[in-house]
Amino acid sequence: MTSVKNTDLVTLCQWMAGDFSNRQQSSTQPQQFAHIHIFFRPLPFDFFNGIGFYSEQVYDHDLWTPYRQGIHRVVDRGDDIYIENYSLIDPIRYAGAAREISILKTITTNNIARRQHCSMVFRREGDMFRGGVEPGNRCLIEKKGCMTYLISEVEITETTWLSLDRGMDVNTHEQIWGSTSGQLRFEKCQSFAMELPLDRI
Repeated sequence: MTSVKNTDLVTLCQWMAGDFSNRQQSSTQPQQFAHIHIFFRPLPFDFFNGIGFYSEQVYDHDLWTPYRQGIHRVVDRGDDIYIENYSLIDPIRYAGAAREISILKTITTNNIARRQHCSMVFRREGDMFRGGVEPGNRCLIEKKGCMTYLISEVEITETTWLSLDRGMDVNTHEQIWGSTSGQLRFEKCQSFAMELPLDRI
């Protein structure tokens, strides 16, 4: 029997699976926001023996050169949904995998490495899921010659994805990188929910 929490996991994964674009935001505020796509493409069940995703973030004008790629494993912890994050060891080999299944199929668990302390934790809040980096400020990223910790805040509905990533100096806690104009606001252009291996969980 499917638990209530398991139902939330299925719903979150269905909402996450897609191509999201901030076209409207970038067209109305071009000085503050570039036109970006976020892709979350489901992985085969056997990759993690569960639900996983490959993700890309790309500028609309250069879809074959993602500036961020990742692998994500979804775990139901009962009180929340925990999404482990992994980096690709040779990411350029898999550029475009969010749109080309033939490339996606070449990724294996030998090609990834866990990003320690960088998992996301999601909870259902009515008609949305709200998520953030796991507590502790230990998801470390070196950028602009400075060691920073990541603060990532995400809100997901059936048709939208709102996110705000910021890098904070580990010593001064001042913002070093990330948006200073507020959340990126994405709308779902295409759903990949039919590719989720829901019959096997």
